[in-house]
Amino acid sequence: MTAAAALPGGTLLGYPRSDGRVGIRDVVAVVYLVECARLVADAIAAGCSNPDDVHVIGFGGCYPSPYAQQMLERLCTHPNVGAVALVSLGCEGFDRERLAEVVAASGRPVTTLVIQQTGGTRATVAAGRAWVDGVRAGSIGTPAARTAPIELADLVVGTICGGSDGTSGITANPVVGRVFDRLVAAGGTAVFEETGELIGCERHMAARAVTPELGAEIVARVEKAAGYYTAMGHGSFAPGNAEGGLTTLEEKSLGAYTKSGSGPIHGVVTPGQLVPAPGLYLLDVVPEGAPRWGFPNINDNAEIAELIACGSHVVLFTTGRGSVVGSAISPVVKICANPETYRRMSEDMDVDAGRILEGRDGIDDVAGEVLDLLHEVAGGRPTASEGLGHTEFVLTYKSSEPTGPSCLPTVR
Repeated sequence: MTAAAALPGGTLLGYPRSDGRVGIRDVVAVVYLVECARLVADAIAAGCSNPDDVHVIGFGGCYPSPYAQQMLERLCTHPNVGAVALVSLGCEGFDRERLAEVVAASGRPVTTLVIQQTGGTRATVAAGRAWVDGVRAGSIGTPAARTAPIELADLVVGTICGGSDGTSGITANPVVGRVFDRLVAAGGTAVFEETGELIGCERHMAARAVTPELGAEIVARVEKAAGYYTAMGHGSFAPGNAEGGLTTLEEKSLGAYTKSGSGPIHGVVTPGQLVPAPGLYLLDVVPEGAPRWGFPNINDNAEIAELIACGSHVVLFTTGRGSVVGSAISPVVKICANPETYRRMSEDMDVDAGRILEGRDGIDDVAGEVLDLLHEVAGGRPTASEGLGHTEFVLTYKSSEPTGPSCLPTVR
């Protein structure tokens, strides 16, 4: 069987965007540009005539943040987003005009609601709801429809582990690695993270890099993460990991590493940097220089947002102890590593990888199920988190520099 034949067949239909990309969802993003505007954004989304695909994202800080600006520009022009309503208090430091220009240039309908100019809470909520309902009714912009062909290999698929335990590295994470091997071999694109959870595995990854220069970059970036965590006085090994049976940072790193599979690594990207070509990429989430903003990502939702800002249509989330989070932009597929957790939390899970541990199936069997599910989700099937209404989103102060040519050798 060829690698291409190993993927589920059949052409899907997605939402065409003017930049040539195709979305698998058509979200209206309501974006607050400071925490003071968040309640208004939430009320707009909740009160629309059809709120299911109207999701709230935003940045709470009052002072300017180049990182947040870049992230929201990428997220508001993500292929899964069809229209954007910006909600501003009016005196925050966020550059709302630039964000609106970026969204408009992408061909999406966009409006900016400034609470101080519109007349306060009730007036802004009413104006926002009317605009969103107009987009959905087709009176504003062109109604979106699934008309663009898309194959499974056309998707960008990200992965993250959260709530890891002693089973994660032997069931769910290797499943994702097998999925990535098959996806990338068939011409697809996959992104795994993060350098702070891969300490000790840098030489293994460097050996898989497509050029020696990329291998050296991978080593340097993991070493940077180790230095950052040392300066912070803690690492990525959390108390919950120990309670779940993980014994050491080395064990956690090796388990996280298995999500990357065994194929060549084609590049390194940073948050908000779009993956430039098909292949397997490492997402480096640790800022350059001395710690300025605290922990590189305060929770799993922050990393999910960064994977999506790099272009991920869908995110594979592995968990041993159990997680219920979803995403405001891209579907999140939950792959449960622990069979006991799955039995307790099956309503929140999409795939039971714990059956590998009980001898009921093998890694390849579950990987095949995940690929089939990816095909269905791309075609519109809701994930467990989508069905339950999970649209979490976190964006904090941080810094991020795009990687250079040595990190992206396949696009020179």
